[in-house]
Amino acid sequence: MPAAEAPGAARPRPIIAVVGPTGTGKSDLAVALAERLDGEIVNADALQFYRGMDIGTAKMPVGERRGIPHHLLDIMDVTEEASVARFQRDARAAFDDIASRGRYPVLVGGSGLYVRAALDALEFPPTDPTVRRRLEEELRSDGEAALRRRLAAVDPASAERVGDERRLVRALEVQELTGRPFSSFMPQRRYVRPSLQIGLDVDRPELHARLARRVDAMVAGGLLDEVRRLEAAGLREGRTASRAIGYAQFLGVLDGRLDERAAAHATVVATRQFARRQVTWFRADPRVVWQDPRDPRLVADALDAVGQAPTTLEP
Repeated sequence: MPAAEAPGAARPRPIIAVVGPTGTGKSDLAVALAERLDGEIVNADALQFYRGMDIGTAKMPVGERRGIPHHLLDIMDVTEEASVARFQRDARAAFDDIASRGRYPVLVGGSGLYVRAALDALEFPPTDPTVRRRLEEELRSDGEAALRRRLAAVDPASAERVGDERRLVRALEVQELTGRPFSSFMPQRRYVRPSLQIGLDVDRPELHARLARRVDAMVAGGLLDEVRRLEAAGLREGRTASRAIGYAQFLGVLDGRLDERAAAHATVVATRQFARRQVTWFRADPRVVWQDPRDPRLVADALDAVGQAPTTLEP
């Protein structure tokens, strides 16, 4: 297994990404790898961007980070809306900064699109509110069929793929602004710099038990009080934060629609559904190296994988 290397060592350092469903111990493995490899962590959990959203996102307390620098944590107020394009820019800047100091960048999180945005060739097309409004007005006046025929004439691949009016308008907006079909902006499984994805997963009964225990711990740790504090800071006005699992359910407690027990149960159900989507997303990527977080050789095997990771991009 590779030992920690001195800053400035010659061997190029790939980006190490620890991915997989929630509740599998990604943060613990990321810290262990960063500690052993002289690395720094870059957060890819979209909800951990928010200041004050600590208990409900299972954000690792500062005292448990072992002095490892963490980037892109606590960078937004709950009233702000998370942006994948902004994250891509900031994450790649963090990778460059970390690598410039001879350290390993360790990306960690279960927000699949954010991980792809950081690692893969993923281009974000521009938007124009004026063009968008005009197309929405044309949708109302001319109907969906007319706009879909227009899209089919310039971008048949997208016309077959888009399934709702919002994406139909978006596809026409992109084509008008760029002259390129919306389908040409689809993500590719092609790293923009050498990377290794280590995935953590367990069997479904074990994962469900872990998630139930995690929600119980959040409730016992003061999730309702955290939601109450964030409500005073504008949580309800935040389009992203207010919909977060756990926070949306416990806002229902403050509204009197749910009691704590019902909110906790709803949070467990929503978390299971989210974990299922995460598994589907990451399992579809053949580049992920999967490991069982219960394996006593977890860290050693992960370090072995890092040692064998390519340091140049494949042609």
